[in-house]
Amino acid sequence: MLKRINNFAFTFIAVIIGFMLAIQFQSHKNPEVRDTRDTWELRRDLLQEQQKQSQLIKEIGAHEEKLAKYQTERSLGKEEVLRETLAELKREAGLTDIRSEGIILTIEPSKESLLLGERSKNISPHLLKRLLNELNMYKAEHISINGQRVINTTVIRDVNGETKVDGFSLDDYPVEIKVIAPDAKELKNRIQVSESVDHFFVDNLNVIISNPLEVTIPAYGDTIRVKEMEPIEGNGGES
Repeated sequence: MLKRINNFAFTFIAVIIGFMLAIQFQSHKNPEVRDTRDTWELRRDLLQEQQKQSQLIKEIGAHEEKLAKYQTERSLGKEEVLRETLAELKREAGLTDIRSEGIILTIEPSKESLLLGERSKNISPHLLKRLLNELNMYKAEHISINGQRVINTTVIRDVNGETKVDGFSLDDYPVEIKVIAPDAKELKNRIQVSESVDHFFVDNLNVIISNPLEVTIPAYGDTIRVKEMEPIEGNGGES
């Protein structure tokens, strides 16, 4: 009996030791992957994700509010609701002029490059897109570049050495970017210390930021083409 107990104890201890060795081997086999990003990069990424989440919640709330409005006013005046919805959709799509508080970014050659007689480069499409991404991240609602409205389908690219926005060239300075946002002062403060502004300086370009009382952004002037959509036939939508 004693021998059987000893054998059982020995077997149990051997199993425990084997299990511990297996865990240790697995941990050496799959070493922990450390995040090499520094604190500032992590904070910036976290801020971007929080802002995206906040924007998503805001959009969900807006759509829920619209739905409640449809349900409340459905029996009172369908035409009025549809007119208001159409006007709002046009505004969001960039098909109407917008006047509100905002900022103006003026991009021009640096004084140093002018004194040295250096030829100014065209604005890089990559740098311009990066600036627009930062503006959107800081809650910009409406943007125009040299009088051309920027919408979701706007294309910014290099064509034969010229940067073009929806086909319009940005080959002359200054380049003027108008932005409307809910809090123009906060937007100005954020853009003044942004990385994009520093990168413009590397290309011998200055970014001057002003905060006028009112900014006017024109409507999108071209035709918006919607792909893969067809009209509903018959009496679809009636109830």
